[in-house]
Amino acid sequence: MDADRATARLGGAAVFFYVFLPFALGHYLSSLLRNVNAVLAPDLVGALALGPGQLGLLTSAFFCAFALAQLPVGIALDRYGPRRVQLVLMLLAALGALLFACGRSFEQLVLARAVIGCGLGGCFMSAVKAVATWVEPKRLPSVQGYLIAVGGLGAASATLPVRALLHHTDWRGLFVLFALLSACAGILIWLVTPRSGGDGGKGGAAPTVRSVLDVYRAPAFRATVALVLVPHAVFFGLQGLWIGRWLSDVARFSDAAVAYLLYLGMASVIFGAIAVGMITEWAGRRGIAALDVAAAGVLVFVLVQAAMVCDWRPSLQTLSVLFTLVGTITGIEYAIVAQSLPRALTGRAATCLNLLIFVGAFLVQAGFGQVVGLWPADAAGHYPATAYRVAFGALAALQVPGLVRHYLRRRPVECGIAMITQKEDYEIGSLRSPR
Repeated sequence: MDADRATARLGGAAVFFYVFLPFALGHYLSSLLRNVNAVLAPDLVGALALGPGQLGLLTSAFFCAFALAQLPVGIALDRYGPRRVQLVLMLLAALGALLFACGRSFEQLVLARAVIGCGLGGCFMSAVKAVATWVEPKRLPSVQGYLIAVGGLGAASATLPVRALLHHTDWRGLFVLFALLSACAGILIWLVTPRSGGDGGKGGAAPTVRSVLDVYRAPAFRATVALVLVPHAVFFGLQGLWIGRWLSDVARFSDAAVAYLLYLGMASVIFGAIAVGMITEWAGRRGIAALDVAAAGVLVFVLVQAAMVCDWRPSLQTLSVLFTLVGTITGIEYAIVAQSLPRALTGRAATCLNLLIFVGAFLVQAGFGQVVGLWPADAAGHYPATAYRVAFGALAALQVPGLVRHYLRRRPVECGIAMITQKEDYEIGSLRSPR
């Protein structure tokens, strides 16, 4: 009721300026810092003499800490509200960025990047929680699409703009700047975002870890995760590091060309995310479930990876952009879950998704480097195309079972002499637009 009355008072423009934009800024910085190592990798490798396994571990420490923060952050979001939680977390991220700027060893940088990941662990869920509180449910797919598009802008800013800044400072100076921006974002959220019903920490029992299990038991949550989780982990794990290294090692593009292609790919997230939201709403009005939209997108995403395994060199630059553009379909799972569960669980639902996604992204990013490192580098430090083909092929194979399972859920399954129809269970896990 508090949120409903406040929404009526604020109006659409006020919600955009006082709710969407401040939290979108936090998500922007989170995406920027998550992906910045793709451009900084040569500088980090040169400064610390890192191998591919170490580089993967250093970058993926963000995902590991991000994942570990999800459950406590989700509980805090539903108890205290995104406004209060984000102030604390963004200040923690600022501290981590300062530590990274001052780090002198591999271990210190891993620890600092983990602190950054922990501090940024609530950016997207806080935004989802705020949006779900202040925006009517039927508008969620489009608004969350815009939010993901802002994340794409942050990812794009981690490419050419960061490379341009490196002409004026080094990577340590960049992280000092990131620390200042993170602190300012947290303070901005605290100052301009209106209080919601959850901000006061009153009016109900505190959420517990047991209550988080209710999210995992929800049929809609399980159906969505079964289809989109692995592709989402692959998308996050590769776009922030290994697509750039693949372009450098296999296609032999210069650092400037790699930064430009990464920029095109990251910028495509903006258009892809908006398109996904619009297509999902369009499909919903025609009775097409969002899981079916997601399945079609995941299929195309896997086909792009299969083309990367084939290593057709004239298309490598196109495939690097298509990987990121098509991969944005994986963000649809947040909208599906947000609309399928009670509003009181939206914070926990987003964090449960993030816990699984970022654990998966950590394994993908670190594991990819371990696989590539099984092959020796040449004199110039480039790893062979075969190493990348094997790594990409393994990841593509991991995504096929989810597609097969989704297809089987939509059709009658014959077991012995009995015909078992799973349509009802599927419909529970589907997102349907309001009539």
